[in-house]
Amino acid sequence: MSNNTLNIIYQNLLPHNGYTSYIPNFIKDAHPTFLHQLLNEVAWKHDELTLYGKKIITKRQVAFEGDEHIAYTYSKQEKMASPWSDVVLELKQKLEQEFNTQFNGCLLNLYATGEIGMAWHSDNERVLEAEGIIASLSFGATRTFQLKHKQSGEKIDVKLENGSLVVMDMHSQKYWIHQTQKRT
Repeated sequence: MSNNTLNIIYQNLLPHNGYTSYIPNFIKDAHPTFLHQLLNEVAWKHDELTLYGKKIITKRQVAFEGDEHIAYTYSKQEKMASPWSDVVLELKQKLEQEFNTQFNGCLLNLYATGEIGMAWHSDNERVLEAEGIIASLSFGATRTFQLKHKQSGEKIDVKLENGSLVVMDMHSQKYWIHQTQKRT
């Protein structure tokens, strides 16, 4: 899908250097039962990584689901996709229909409390297509998602509500970093 198509459909939050859009209530029926399905059907686990020679276990839990033989690398560790769970496959199909594209993998992050977040980063894995998009659905409590331009430091805050969607193109990953802010 081209950036022009995305701009016609949804408003771009970024003033320059990429495309990112916020769509509240993308999943209109995102009631507690749906969140319950995600919590119970997905094989959640804490990530392990090595940072400055020390083994670290993350507070957030993750799962990676996808097509057969799909992998991504995080902290120099290759992660192979687990088969699609029914609930994630349903979400994938809804996103593919909306954006007329195909997704081959889904990284899921579980922030059990507001004290858990994800630090500044870009999604720049080699497996991501140069003209592809990243779709990020949010379920549960409202969290602050922040974008920061890599050169100017300009920041944009978005309150991610239950059932909302953030869509980012790969150009935004080149020029912007983002984080899920911890609540204090």
